[in-house]
Amino acid sequence: MAKIAYILLCHKDPEGIIAQAQRLTAAGDFISVHFDARAKRTDFQRITAALANNPSVTFARKRIKCGWGGWSLVQATLYAIESAMAAFPRATHFYMLSGDCMPTKTAEYAHDFLDIDEVDYIESVDFFASDWIKTGIKEERLIYRHWFNERTQKKLFYTSMNWQQRLKLTRKVPADIQMQIGSQWWCLRRRTLEWLLDFIQKRPDVMRFFRTTWIPDETFFQTLVRHLVPEPEIRSRSLTFLMFTDYGVPVTFYNDHYDLLVSQDYLFARKISPDALDMKDRLGKLYVATGVHFGISGEGRSLFKFLSARGRIGRRFAPRFWETESSLGRERTLLIVTCKKWHVAKRLVDRVRQVTNLPAVDYLFNEASTPLPDLGGIQTTLEKRTRHRRALVRMLFDYWQTDGLMLCIDPGNVDLMQDFYNDKAKVRLLEINCEFSDDYLIGHARRVGLAGQRTPPEVIDRLLPTIRYDVRFESDRIRDAGFSGFFRIRQSATVDENTMPLATFLDIPVDKAREIAATEYLFVD
Repeated sequence: MAKIAYILLCHKDPEGIIAQAQRLTAAGDFISVHFDARAKRTDFQRITAALANNPSVTFARKRIKCGWGGWSLVQATLYAIESAMAAFPRATHFYMLSGDCMPTKTAEYAHDFLDIDEVDYIESVDFFASDWIKTGIKEERLIYRHWFNERTQKKLFYTSMNWQQRLKLTRKVPADIQMQIGSQWWCLRRRTLEWLLDFIQKRPDVMRFFRTTWIPDETFFQTLVRHLVPEPEIRSRSLTFLMFTDYGVPVTFYNDHYDLLVSQDYLFARKISPDALDMKDRLGKLYVATGVHFGISGEGRSLFKFLSARGRIGRRFAPRFWETESSLGRERTLLIVTCKKWHVAKRLVDRVRQVTNLPAVDYLFNEASTPLPDLGGIQTTLEKRTRHRRALVRMLFDYWQTDGLMLCIDPGNVDLMQDFYNDKAKVRLLEINCEFSDDYLIGHARRVGLAGQRTPPEVIDRLLPTIRYDVRFESDRIRDAGFSGFFRIRQSATVDENTMPLATFLDIPVDKAREIAATEYLFVD
């Protein structure tokens, strides 16, 4: 059975550290603590005194001052690992934690999870080929030597790097290792760390290299584990759940996030607010509980993105430069169909094609797979289509040699509709208003990643009103925009009631509009 030695790096909140150590060792596991040497000596003395009689607690053999982004974080981790391996010979796994982490599963669940596969859990992706680094320097982290800390010695950091650039003092990555990058929150087997510590003793050249890289805690273990351990024995993921905001700041969890955290496919979560005392108490009791069943789902990140985006609807105050220089043409008519149920809009458009022979395109700004002719590359990606939308649609008019064109746009893309309405062409808009059952909305949530097949019913029950409101809100935004030439057909209306809006929108005889409105399968889910 798995026995876990937790490697805890911390620098504050001595009472929280004491509680964390007591909590994790109460279930039969171990913990090795490195308490930052920058912290108060009295705080460290309080921690050691409180845990002195706990045989499942040890401390890093040496305390050092740690700084974000520097080698000190890796060195502190290695000191704590060495102490843990010496003190706890029965430990089979070593799990990296910070003082802000809390367990989101029981110890019983964690042990069973680690027993399933004989593997290491560490996010480890190619440093150069991946897009793991979103902002800031990338290759410069490695090819230049970094003796100063960018956060506390910013001027010296960039001056040193600039001089190395000017003098071409670059260096190469050690030839026999392939640089990897990933989260520092890993769980490694004892054998893996034995291999790693042995490698460190034999390869001082690799150690010299990493000591002057920037943010080595994201590359050191990730690279060496991949170098030492066979590929089938590595799971490139962290077992600690964490999220980042749009601004690259870690999301902090509070008391009302309890249900979200315990339903994710992770063993721990980071960062828990120091003020989330109720959740800390509940998670602490959860860890030592037995016989608890967890309904695991993986919608945490997509759900956060969806909910945090509410209220962030931006408005553009000027047209893009490529749009001011292009127009669809004064004599042309663009017909826009919008509907949240894409399959309904596609059916209507297909029926219009059959009855009127009008050229039409499905959700070209929302679905990359929408069939389009070769227009010289402008149609290849959704990003290109959206960026050059007027030019793209103008080229479609030209391709089909027509003055009339129909296309579908998702109701959430009001900015696209507004851009087309700002053009010199004639634009008309048809909204298809559908009914949404709970089953359909649940299916929609699963299709877009807001819920999984095993998401607990109570979570879905709380989510449904938000999704239903979101759909209604998009419809209200369209109507509030005051578009001219706006028409609407409804699932709840009769064929006769939908015929006249269709006839006016399409500018076709009433009998042909009735033929389209009478399509039997139009609103079928």
